[in-house]
Amino acid sequence: MSKNTIEDTAETGANDGYENPLVAVGDEENLPALSNPALHRYLQEISQYELLTREETDELAIRFREEGDQDAAYRLVSSNLRLVVKVAMDFQKYWMQNFMDLIQEGNVGLVQATKKFDPYRGVKFSYYAAYWIRAYVLKFIMDNWRLVKIGTTQAQRKLFFSLNKERKLLESQGFNAEPKLIAQRLNVKEREVVEMGQRMDNWDVSLESPVRSDSEDEQKSFLPSNGPGIESTVAGKEIKVKLAELLDTLKDRLNDKERMILEKRLLTDEPLTLQNIADKFSISRERVRQIEVNLLKKMKKYLEVEMPDIVDYFDGERIVINSD
Repeated sequence: MSKNTIEDTAETGANDGYENPLVAVGDEENLPALSNPALHRYLQEISQYELLTREETDELAIRFREEGDQDAAYRLVSSNLRLVVKVAMDFQKYWMQNFMDLIQEGNVGLVQATKKFDPYRGVKFSYYAAYWIRAYVLKFIMDNWRLVKIGTTQAQRKLFFSLNKERKLLESQGFNAEPKLIAQRLNVKEREVVEMGQRMDNWDVSLESPVRSDSEDEQKSFLPSNGPGIESTVAGKEIKVKLAELLDTLKDRLNDKERMILEKRLLTDEPLTLQNIADKFSISRERVRQIEVNLLKKMKKYLEVEMPDIVDYFDGERIVINSD
């Protein structure tokens, strides 16, 4: 990673000489839920760690890199915890839940930056650390913004932060912020603009949540069913009952071979083979096949007379019934 890339993506670091711990991470008014006891206590605790000069930081980084000095690494991390809060504030508008979540993820990025930092490249540690902190905070937001991840590609991550800004810019200039125009300006596909807009404009809702605050009905009660309607279900049951009655009547008109083929081969989930039936009657397998073909023709003709409005066709193996 080049020095320019790091400096372009990071803002002023924690080692720039903040005098007050709250000023160090921004004005108190800009901090979310400062009345939150956990957050307030955390800010007080990290303010106790001494800020380091550029020379002290480089010395500690060299000790950790060359000697694996864990105390040096601890001082690097602890002295830059206020930088994590400062960077996390840039993302608070994208994560309106617990601000401590962003801080925790940023702290993980800070630790990773400490492990990767090369003090011999002349890059300021705070700039380098800010890059890693931002990366971890951004990944956390992308992974948890929705139940389904919304920023898995570079284009989607770009849209996540730029889509609404570009919309407002176009509207302020008098343009209609259509997906095609936004896609051209941001150099992404129009389909990605549409998909990201849909995802960002709709929040996840629990299926168990009430429809209204004063209602006991849950969201899932109003989901459309992909299965057959109640009318089709009732009609299907009636058809099956009628068909079963007709087949019982037909059995009385069949001989033993036809009845066995009907019951043990055509109307069962585990049909006998042609050879099984042939062995039972001491006839050839081909003869059983011929009897079955004639039986199917007989059944089709019988059902066409008794159920002309529901029998569509008889394909040689099963009866296909319309659900209308």
